[in-house]
Amino acid sequence: MVNITLPDGSVRAFDAPPTVAEVAASIGAGLAKATLAGKVDGRLVDASLAITHDASLEIVTEKHADALEILRHSTAHLLAQAVQRLFPGAQVTIGPVIDNGFYYDFAYERPFTPEDLPLIEDEMRKIVAEKMPVERSVKSRDDAVAFFEGIGEHYKAEIIASIPASEDLSLYTQGEFTDLCRGPHVPSTDKLRAFKLMKVAGAYWRGDSNNAMLSRIYGTAWLNDKDLKAWLTQLEEAEKRDHRKIGKALNLFHQQEEAPGMVFWHPRGWALWQVVEQYMRGVYLSSGYQEVRCPQVLDVSLWKRSGHWDNYQENMFFTESEKRSYAVKPMNCPGHVQIFNHGLHSYRDLPIRYGEFGACHRNEPSGALHGIMRVRAFTQDDGHIFCTPEQIESEVTAFHRQAMAVYGDFGFTDISLKIALRPDKRLGDDATWDKAENALRAALAAADVSWEELPGEGAFYGPKIEYHMRDSIGRAWQVGTMQVDFMMPERLGAEYIDEHSQRQHPVMLHRAIVGSMERFIGILIEHHAGHLPVWLAPVQAVVMNITDAHAPYAEKVSKALLAKCLRVHADLRNEKVGYKIREHTLQRVPYLLVVGERERDSEMVAVRSRSGEDLGSMTVADCARLLSARSQHAA
Repeated sequence: MVNITLPDGSVRAFDAPPTVAEVAASIGAGLAKATLAGKVDGRLVDASLAITHDASLEIVTEKHADALEILRHSTAHLLAQAVQRLFPGAQVTIGPVIDNGFYYDFAYERPFTPEDLPLIEDEMRKIVAEKMPVERSVKSRDDAVAFFEGIGEHYKAEIIASIPASEDLSLYTQGEFTDLCRGPHVPSTDKLRAFKLMKVAGAYWRGDSNNAMLSRIYGTAWLNDKDLKAWLTQLEEAEKRDHRKIGKALNLFHQQEEAPGMVFWHPRGWALWQVVEQYMRGVYLSSGYQEVRCPQVLDVSLWKRSGHWDNYQENMFFTESEKRSYAVKPMNCPGHVQIFNHGLHSYRDLPIRYGEFGACHRNEPSGALHGIMRVRAFTQDDGHIFCTPEQIESEVTAFHRQAMAVYGDFGFTDISLKIALRPDKRLGDDATWDKAENALRAALAAADVSWEELPGEGAFYGPKIEYHMRDSIGRAWQVGTMQVDFMMPERLGAEYIDEHSQRQHPVMLHRAIVGSMERFIGILIEHHAGHLPVWLAPVQAVVMNITDAHAPYAEKVSKALLAKCLRVHADLRNEKVGYKIREHTLQRVPYLLVVGERERDSEMVAVRSRSGEDLGSMTVADCARLLSARSQHAA
């Protein structure tokens, strides 16, 4: 007798070990038809798996949280089978699920091209129509190697040969196609309906440039055609909003090969940067932070003591001088500890909060660089709080309120929170990590918010809260973080005197709200499609003269508005005013101010918005008040 406990608490008894599919069928024919897989005692399994012991079971249908990953994993196999049907001799290598889809790498006599994709996609749909069952089998490591060598899959055999001989491996077969895979997969190919192949690229075997170049085919898969269409529409909108295109069109910044992963900020782009920085500086000051500045280059010995040498050095840049080795800082925290250590602190001094717009460099792979969103040189709105264990909760909840207010001011209201937990490669023991993780949970509970937990994704020195904000077209971006660190203060000798006159190591809270300034500005550009709100716009208004005779008055108006600390530009070129209006509208300038003979004689300005709205004529003082009012954060 096998007892199966369902999510509603009900129990079903079976005389013989049932498969997941059989349990579903015992509940109803509709559920049996909708079943994709199962979750037995929290572990995802195939619908064909026999459950041999009393267990809890979730039936995975399209409504289940794990359904999409299973569908994408299975669609990757569908792609590989179609490729081998159309291109005999193509070898499959790896085909993982990625954000919003999957890819598969192939070895073939020629690279695949975009023109191949429609043919492959058509073949995939034919395989779906064949309703092939997907069957799992188990082989020993050596038998699996022999099998794949026997069918000419030398890359797959090489992967398997690197696995310990003691391990049994699962293989999945659909029709003539078999691949190594941990699973689970859908029970038959007709479960795969909403997919599209997106692009081709090159990829070195095992990521090593000394190895053969493979063809990588990217695809996407969704639960239904409606979701697929919505995602493709989002992609089209994202293409229009690409910060690299808008940055070029608005003359904000550029990048070039001589400085890969680094940004050349133009005057207008730097004006936008300064608005963000000065706003965040105000947040620092109003929240009790003292702004500091640390060196860019520090002796390697400090990075060894901090733990970065053992856990992070592959991401760091190094240099030498006078036979002494240095690292360019990838983060600001060890420097802030040095400032804390420069003096003796009492428990009465805590918490001590330092903030820095700290420039950092990280040796990101060139293939991972993406405009100003993923760079090698960046600046953080970085802060560190040195506090007692008892102060963690109040500091984290105060930071949470502060971060949410900042995101609201920038126009982001859909924020989700996640706690990234201990990674495999880390400092400290489990007891210390338990304490740090539980402190973050307690703080978020005190703030009365919900969160998701991400096992294995914390920093090597501590767990962290991540703030994910959703933009105007539905994409989520991870920006702010709050991390609890018990390790680094001890490793770097940070101490304070407690109420019993004993030396103690403070807790170090690492926090950032916008994170990388470069990335956050890129997000802002795409969120607003370059139509930045007035308070963020690099140029808030342009004053335009109709003829040269009105130029002196246009300049006078411009200077009057500049005196009100407004970012105003005077366009006094000898061009038709209609041409100027079109040009500055394309430049996404919020307000266009036109002066001609009537405006000059009455000391007025004609005001229109970038959307084309005619706001009529007003005095310069009224115009200044309008711009100033719209320059408030949420205006």
